[in-house]
Amino acid sequence: MSGKITRTNPATVPAPVGKYTHITKIPRGAELFVASGQIGVNPQGEIPAALNEQVVHTFANIKAILESENLTSEHIIKVNIWATEKLDWEFFYAEWDKLFGNDYPAKTVGYISALGLPEIKIEIEIWAARV
Repeated sequence: MSGKITRTNPATVPAPVGKYTHITKIPRGAELFVASGQIGVNPQGEIPAALNEQVVHTFANIKAILESENLTSEHIIKVNIWATEKLDWEFFYAEWDKLFGNDYPAKTVGYISALGLPEIKIEIEIWAARV
């Protein structure tokens, strides 16, 4: 087995409909990191009303989580996204691309009726691995 994280899209499965990879494989012995879902709270502890502002702060919080463990987006193997409003995919993917470039992890997106607090409109959970 390779000593690095690999990402593949099998030819036997339809191509991804978004910016993600069908399979992200981590080698044996990798160190696994699971982060709690990050929300769009700003550095002052406030949650903006606008979804896109929450998206920006959510990604900033993810970057801070990664940096706290000396990780980068290359270490992310899985992303779970929950939103209470329809995402502005053009805006969302602009922020996504700032984090990932063109090396996308596995991803799941779900629209739900509520998150932990009424003002939270998006929550993103990451799984990461260090080889």
